[in-house]
Amino acid sequence: MTEEILLAATGLLVLLTLLPLWKNPVWWVRGLDFPRLQLCVLASALLLAQALLLTYSEPLQVLISALAIFCLAYQAWWIIPYTRLWRSEVKTAVPSRDKPRIRVMAANVLTPNRQTDKLKALVREYRPDILVTLETDQWWEDQLDELSNDYPYSCRCPLENLYGMHVWSRLPLENAETRFLVEDDVPSMHAKVRLNDQLAIRMHFLHPAPPSPTENDESTERDVELLVVAKSVRDDLEDIPVIVTGDLNDVAWSPNTRLFRKISGLLDPRVGRGMVNSFHAQHWFLRWPLDHLFHSHHFQLVRIQRLPEFGSDHFPVLVELQYDPAPEQQSLQGDKSDEAEAENKISEEGVSVTDVPEPEKR
Repeated sequence: MTEEILLAATGLLVLLTLLPLWKNPVWWVRGLDFPRLQLCVLASALLLAQALLLTYSEPLQVLISALAIFCLAYQAWWIIPYTRLWRSEVKTAVPSRDKPRIRVMAANVLTPNRQTDKLKALVREYRPDILVTLETDQWWEDQLDELSNDYPYSCRCPLENLYGMHVWSRLPLENAETRFLVEDDVPSMHAKVRLNDQLAIRMHFLHPAPPSPTENDESTERDVELLVVAKSVRDDLEDIPVIVTGDLNDVAWSPNTRLFRKISGLLDPRVGRGMVNSFHAQHWFLRWPLDHLFHSHHFQLVRIQRLPEFGSDHFPVLVELQYDPAPEQQSLQGDKSDEAEAENKISEEGVSVTDVPEPEKR
């Protein structure tokens, strides 16, 4: 009986490991991109149970342990870049008063959450230059409007559908636009942010809808929004500093996020430093990195940290960057097959790269 239970558990682990290799965008397949850390823990526990309960006197017993080892190694391969065992992708900045900095805070507020005072206290404590709030409706806008004294520049799109978005900034926002790139009720924001008289950067704020039984049946809409922005920013990457941030409803190690990095050339400051799991704030055993910030080689990292919870299902994430171009910083490298995959996905939704605002060119 014990062997049968261990065999069934190993079979389930193998199934959960192999299903994401199927590139079907349906939500119940793509959802398995998320819990790779949890599946590593499951595989480790299963291996321990096998070692304690099996005699390994039969080939089948050896086989199921070999399968568990394979699953553990495969899942770990995806997540190990987001540990300190990996080389950092982004350099740690050497503090300098002569080099401008930008501090960005992303906070998915969870629309029904009413703990606005906690969020405002975090804003006052950490003083981001730019605050992007997600899932903000008109009630949240009214509550946060007092920030306008410290954040005189803003871009506002309150919605009641869990996809409202606001950008609050101490720094001037130029050519700011709100666009609905893929879905008619899911906005994104795009602006040129001026750090000083000599330097402005291009920023994109995103919150695509996730694949789930209550949202989109497939991941296509989410994937396309990320990829069309990736293609838009890459052509000017050598000359124009770029930041893309928001709740991307995808994990850092998913195939599509990796494809986004290959196509855009943007860097992930978490690589070699930690996962910075921002969701779920109430369930410690179900956490993964959903809130992201990617940037061009023009920046080095001052700090990245997860901030205390404020009643939402997301933790806020704070990233501080210093403008200090280092072209030797390299993101994942794409090839022709990656280009073809991105083009195929984008064509499914009929979206064009020209739909993405290029605020620095206006």
